[in-house]
Amino acid sequence: MNTTTYQYNPMLPLIGRILIGALFVVAGFGKVTGFAGFAGYLAKLGFPASQAMAVIAIIFELGGGLLLIIGWRTRWVAWALILFTVVATFAAHRFWEFDAAQRTNQMTQFLKNFAIVGGLLMYACFGPGSASVDKR
Repeated sequence: MNTTTYQYNPMLPLIGRILIGALFVVAGFGKVTGFAGFAGYLAKLGFPASQAMAVIAIIFELGGGLLLIIGWRTRWVAWALILFTVVATFAAHRFWEFDAAQRTNQMTQFLKNFAIVGGLLMYACFGPGSASVDKR
């Protein structure tokens, strides 16, 4: 058994944070620019106070994505984004409720979101790496 400490390039966790965070930032920006449509979509999904929920989603996505990228309070931010992603996934991508024509696309979105949760779990457990504001 190898007992040496595994060394990695400190830029790799940063690149991962940028890639995952960019997904949230771009999605949040899209919700800002299409606010009325997004709030209407949330109402269609059955969310109460859809405009307030839209603002909350924007805060999670824009704020959480940016904080993840810079690596500030990364573990907390990762847990918050995990919670947000799981709720959004079960609210919007219930593939088992769609007809055959949409089922595969919705299942792909569902599974993609759970892959994102997997990446976020790594940051929640192991922190942001040394190339971050947190530096851990």
